[in-house]
Amino acid sequence: MIDTHAHLDFRDFDLDRAHVIQRAFSGSLSSIVNIGTDCESSLKSVELADSHDRIFAAVGVHPHDAKTYDRKIRDSLARLAQHPKVVAIGEIGLDYYRNYSPHEVQQKAFADQLAMAREFRLPVVVHIREAMEDSLRILRESGVQSVGGVLHCFPGTAEEARQAAGMNLFVSFGGSLTFEKSRSAKTAAEVPLEMIVLETDCPFITPV
Repeated sequence: MIDTHAHLDFRDFDLDRAHVIQRAFSGSLSSIVNIGTDCESSLKSVELADSHDRIFAAVGVHPHDAKTYDRKIRDSLARLAQHPKVVAIGEIGLDYYRNYSPHEVQQKAFADQLAMAREFRLPVVVHIREAMEDSLRILRESGVQSVGGVLHCFPGTAEEARQAAGMNLFVSFGGSLTFEKSRSAKTAAEVPLEMIVLETDCPFITPV
């Protein structure tokens, strides 16, 4: 099994990171994709991937930090994207729930990083929260079908998942499948199994 979305560089693991990684690989995992959320964590993801054969990295700026996204950060991400252990651009997308960055700023950063993904022919890892309509529109307009990717912790309906599939996108659900009031379980039951990839999103979304 592959954990397609982890944040092992986060400080939550500072005391036991090596043990967590060892335990993961002694179980059922064959590899892990560690996901960047800003320039610093993207660099840490690449460094982590460099030091473990079976860990790979994604680099990108999360919608929470879209207000920090500028040419300098884009250039830094572009350099990291060319590292041989970088397998995706992410975590990018839209979050209208927290609204840590203005919507139009999020949209601009999202679209620009989608363009970067096409430039380097890398798939994308997409975060969507309370922003499905705009996210699907921007993904469609970006030509994401040419690179594909994953809509992580998918919050949408089965119909929206089918729209994603038409753009060469997979979906993942994670621990939210086990939440009592989550609609993810219903959606997952209606989505073809071959469309679903696995993720932990550790240290977030711990299963019940």
